[in-house]
Amino acid sequence: MATTVRPLHDRVIVRRLNEVEKSAGGIIIPDSAKEKPVEGEVISAGKGKIMENGDIRPLDVKAGDKVIFSKYAGTEIKLDGEEFLMMREDDILGVIEG
Repeated sequence: MATTVRPLHDRVIVRRLNEVEKSAGGIIIPDSAKEKPVEGEVISAGKGKIMENGDIRPLDVKAGDKVIFSKYAGTEIKLDGEEFLMMREDDILGVIEG
């Protein structure tokens, strides 16, 4: 049975994209030297940010969007043995289009 989590308010769940195994010059990068990717795919998104007047502003991202986020953004969570990041929409720097 798969676990499902619905993020609250302005939070999103992101799956990191795969790490690069080789450098641009063809050098294989060992696990100890790899940096965690700052690109991912939005798996689930909350309903929106609650504004000071009580209105809800919908999020600019949705499930399926490929995004770039801050290097130290979010909290790592594990669901059904797979690692994800839960972060606020503010931690997302942009959506990759095309």
